[in-house]
Amino acid sequence: MNPLVRSFHHPATSTWSHVVIDPATRRAAIIDPVLDFDAPSARVSTGSAQRLLEYIATTGLQIDWILETHAHADHLSAADWLKRQLASGNAAPAIGIGHGIIGVQQTFKAALNLDDQFVADGRQFDALFLDGETLCIGDLDGQVIATPGHTPDSVSYRFGDAVFVGDTLFAPRGGTARCDFPGADAATLYRSIQRLYTLPDATRIYLAHDYPPQGEQPLSQTTIGDEKTGNTHLRADTRESDYVAMRTARDATLAVPGLLWPALQVNIRAGRLPPPEVRDQAFLKIPLQGTDFET
Repeated sequence: MNPLVRSFHHPATSTWSHVVIDPATRRAAIIDPVLDFDAPSARVSTGSAQRLLEYIATTGLQIDWILETHAHADHLSAADWLKRQLASGNAAPAIGIGHGIIGVQQTFKAALNLDDQFVADGRQFDALFLDGETLCIGDLDGQVIATPGHTPDSVSYRFGDAVFVGDTLFAPRGGTARCDFPGADAATLYRSIQRLYTLPDATRIYLAHDYPPQGEQPLSQTTIGDEKTGNTHLRADTRESDYVAMRTARDATLAVPGLLWPALQVNIRAGRLPPPEVRDQAFLKIPLQGTDFET
């Protein structure tokens, strides 16, 4: 059985969120939802997540899962907010992510000097998936495919003829994800993508991001066949050494994502904001660099 998919674009971060639907039971999952965040004002809002709720309500869907492909560094996750909005009685959707999130939590707990209120063992999520694990959306069977390289916790979710790859692959014109975050590795990403390339050519790939040239619309979907023959960074016949050399050189030119620190300290908490400190006010932290200058 193949899923129905409805995709939602978040222009401010060039992010795609997806609602994956079992057509037989009308049960569904949300993948990579976005919480709106305006950095200059530090204002958090839920307009984009509200669009998902409105679609779910008008189509009569029941949400079983809220799935993260990894702890994103370019947008804040709306997973926790959506879980609370979708809770009914004692039931609520489960938030799932790859088991590698524990290592990511440990890395960024140290980088952000978080206190012991934050426990880096994955407990903030309802499910930590290992490679090959299965999950269900209604009668629709899904499989978790570990696809590390961009980050150590990256996973892809396969339901029928559709696979949701997070930042592992972009549209063919956009290539592949960067590999310069802690725990990232270009050779590992190469092998993860080659593993995806063993799927049938007609397999639908749903993207987490697209950055089209000016004047073109962002793409939410491509296919394994299109990626294998046309990906500008990594085709099916690209050698690992060539890819690693290209990726390493390219990553050295990339700027730090603008929302890196706000995003990571929310996303390692499954979309929860940091706990309030005074007068119910929460705060985000930014570790300063270059503090050895003279005053």
